[in-house]
Amino acid sequence: MPTEAEERWNKDGTVLRDAIIAAGYEAELTFAQDKIEQQNADIENAIVKGAKIIVIGAKDGSAVGPAVEKAREAGIKVIAYDRLIMDTDAVDYYVTFQLEKVGELEANYVIEKLGLDKGEKGPFNIEVFTGSSDDNNAKFFFKGAWELLQPYFASGVLVSPSGKVTADFTVDNWQDISIDSWKMENAQREMESRLAKYNGGETPLHAVLSPYDGISQGVINAIETSGMPWKAGTENWPWITGQDATNYALYNINMGTQGETVWKDTRVLATKVAEICVQILKGETVATDATMNNNNIEVPSVLLDSVSVTKNGASDAKDTQSVQDVVDSGYTTEDQVKPYE
Repeated sequence: MPTEAEERWNKDGTVLRDAIIAAGYEAELTFAQDKIEQQNADIENAIVKGAKIIVIGAKDGSAVGPAVEKAREAGIKVIAYDRLIMDTDAVDYYVTFQLEKVGELEANYVIEKLGLDKGEKGPFNIEVFTGSSDDNNAKFFFKGAWELLQPYFASGVLVSPSGKVTADFTVDNWQDISIDSWKMENAQREMESRLAKYNGGETPLHAVLSPYDGISQGVINAIETSGMPWKAGTENWPWITGQDATNYALYNINMGTQGETVWKDTRVLATKVAEICVQILKGETVATDATMNNNNIEVPSVLLDSVSVTKNGASDAKDTQSVQDVVDSGYTTEDQVKPYE
């Protein structure tokens, strides 16, 4: 896994490891701590230890190429976990969620909350962020969102006072607004810089398209420490999206500082990957439902579904679940996400 510092990778790694062990096999979990060289060393150590399968949540989808090619030479199967490994044919399977749908869910939340689907003309002020420039998934998340939002930029209904995104912005420009390593502190610094264009809060901010809860938290921190007169839970607080249904994001949603997150139930992802590992070890056929191009081959892929989560679910926006639904599923607990009394 790429890092231990983010809540989701701990969950993913633990569920995956435990599922494989429960099936009667040995499994070892390592974290690269956001360091490319450490992840390559982890892969090479697994090769030396005689691994039959290596599952990789890539820190950098291109940088692990040489290491996985060594694995292929050793006869080891390679599974790309959630993040596609790029520019190599040494990838046997890729398991993730429907990437563009994540962006679509985030964009649709903004569209509904601003009333754009009802013909509201604004103009509405929005800031747009993308994920880490070294993560290929970030481009697909943005693509799904931008295809829905760009027409509103073209018509002038949506504008970005910071100037970071304009009507002629394209998906290929996504790295221009990326947040390195998806880190909260990087997002906070970037948002603080953008807020300089908001005239001390006299210029309203209506929405923030954030692709990940950690970035959302950085945005929230920037607003709250900037002295802006915007108050959470009121009309002058922006609608802020996110992804991963982290405990702190669900808490923020309950508190009114974040509006939405995309819940990718990583238990389903990890369990599916464990199932594929067992099938490989038993010599069984692995069924896939799609392919994803990694600039070298079409990688056999399994694409899972995700869902938008808001405080009250469907009463907030159509086709959403509530924070309580996430709690009831056992993904988290009431104590971890409940707001202060």
